[in-house]
Amino acid sequence: MDPPSRFAGRAPPLYTRVMPEHRTIRQTVVTRPEVPRKETSRVGKRGAIVVPARMRRKFGIDEGSLVIAEERDDGILIRPAVTVPVEIYTPARVAEFLLSNAVNTQDYRAAVRAVRKLGIDPRTIAHEPPRRR
Repeated sequence: MDPPSRFAGRAPPLYTRVMPEHRTIRQTVVTRPEVPRKETSRVGKRGAIVVPARMRRKFGIDEGSLVIAEERDDGILIRPAVTVPVEIYTPARVAEFLLSNAVNTQDYRAAVRAVRKLGIDPRTIAHEPPRRR
């Protein structure tokens, strides 16, 4: 009769790494690679796919989150999308950019005209006109 396995009821380790800690003592560290888990989902009438809760938590996907569906040769890859906040400029901020970025007198006059087209008085915008050379 075979002796009882120390891995009874579970699979033996896949990788063993031997690390010398001292000249005469060796320590064995047993590690397992993370095996990707697979779960089955059903596709709804409108093509909606329910991603299992464990996977949504692991990858930070909440209700309303954006995901990317990528076409691959062997199927579809769905992954979380990274979004970057975009600053939306007010007319006053646009006027400040126009006036502050003028490099010469001619450019500054064009900026003043553009700011007036926005319905803003250029004198109310904090900026420095370009220096004359």
